[in-house]
Amino acid sequence: MTATEDSFTNWKTREEIAESMIPLIGKLHRERDVTILIHSRSLVNKSVVSILKTHRFARQIAGEELSVTETLPFLHALAALDLGPSQIDLGMLAATYRSDDRGLSVDDFTAEAVAGATGTNKTERRESRDVVLYGFGRIGRLLARLLIEKTGSGNGLRLRAIVVRQGAGQDIVKRASLLRRDSIHGQFQGTITVDEANSRIIANGNEIQVIYSDDPTEVDYTAHGIKDAILIDNTGRWRDREGLSRHLRPGIAKVVLTAPGKGDVPNIVHGVNHETIKPDEQIISCASCTTNAIVPPLKAMADEYGVLRGHVETVHSFTNDQNLLDNYHNSDRRGRSAPLNMVITETGAASAVTKALPGLQAKITGSSIRVPVPDVSIAILNLQLARGTSREEVLDHLRNVSLTSPLRRQIDFITAPDAVSSDFIGSRHASIVDAGATKVEGDNAILYLWYDNEFGYSSQVIRVVQHVSGVEYPTYPAPAV
Repeated sequence: MTATEDSFTNWKTREEIAESMIPLIGKLHRERDVTILIHSRSLVNKSVVSILKTHRFARQIAGEELSVTETLPFLHALAALDLGPSQIDLGMLAATYRSDDRGLSVDDFTAEAVAGATGTNKTERRESRDVVLYGFGRIGRLLARLLIEKTGSGNGLRLRAIVVRQGAGQDIVKRASLLRRDSIHGQFQGTITVDEANSRIIANGNEIQVIYSDDPTEVDYTAHGIKDAILIDNTGRWRDREGLSRHLRPGIAKVVLTAPGKGDVPNIVHGVNHETIKPDEQIISCASCTTNAIVPPLKAMADEYGVLRGHVETVHSFTNDQNLLDNYHNSDRRGRSAPLNMVITETGAASAVTKALPGLQAKITGSSIRVPVPDVSIAILNLQLARGTSREEVLDHLRNVSLTSPLRRQIDFITAPDAVSSDFIGSRHASIVDAGATKVEGDNAILYLWYDNEFGYSSQVIRVVQHVSGVEYPTYPAPAV
């Protein structure tokens, strides 16, 4: 057999193994609310090639490729257990098993590693929690995609309604079309139909009521059977407690804002300070996409090295707030054509750091440049550390944080020397450390942090909503503290 034939045979064998994994992953998700991951990347509803690519991507962060022949036995072991709702990372299971020297079988090791999710220890499955989207723009539609995707067995979050202003003719048809096809994020994964007579969009079996209103105080959610819901305001129209309280009506229990909150509204970055949310808190902000991008790696650096001061410069894709062509705008520079110019503007991310990391005494400044790309931004974080270090040490630290720490869903790590912004469209991490661009000299470290300011941020919002809903299930093996 030639080398070419041998490579092709190996590929076909791995395809067959990946194909056998799909029904096991699907059954665990639908019947037990178990999400199977590879280094924080979900394998639920993924194709054969996607599963193989996710395994191969492990080499970017773990230093070596992960084979389906290695992870399949762990998946079979999980399928045989009495699992409760949880997230289980096959990549972490395989890595910890390799480093374990006790000689345990895969079945015994797996049972021990996920013991907190089995038998009498397992989390009880909860009733589904109603969610309402107030606004249906860029972030709103991505949140809808994520909510529909995560409906799973029906015991998690359930998108019940969207609230929008009445548009011109065929409003609901046009909104459904925008959900179905996206110029940046591609086709919706599933089927979408429209029930114009009842003002509903049906997406993958989820009936979503479209409610038309210009005033949140005039919406009757109970008329649509909505109860104890979490409302996600993605309009940015109201940002303080008084304004957001207008949403608190019968049927709505909590309000989550997808923009920096003002005044005493808690600004939450999942993975960093979401545990500080008080059970009786009704109004929460998820801060900004840039705040979510810089705070997790800033915390990782501060915990290990200490941070005396820093500056963040964001090179940010343009947004709907800017003009396509030169025209009047309340802001001095944002009125200039977004796809034709680099536009210097302000960012509130630096000041928002103090809300998410109140223990950080370092002064963090920030500025931003909007550039002519429609999605994915990069934050350049320039830090003066409390002690000297080396580039190798910093990269090892951030790689380990991305693999084994409680921040592993927020921080990703990439070593590809030719990576560019479009490579990160669809990333679910809040921040991706570009190893090749990182610079360290003594007590000065400069980190280049990619982030999908649309999809990555929306993923962070969903994590906060899952947390306050009580449907954020534990991850196994447990991350290192």
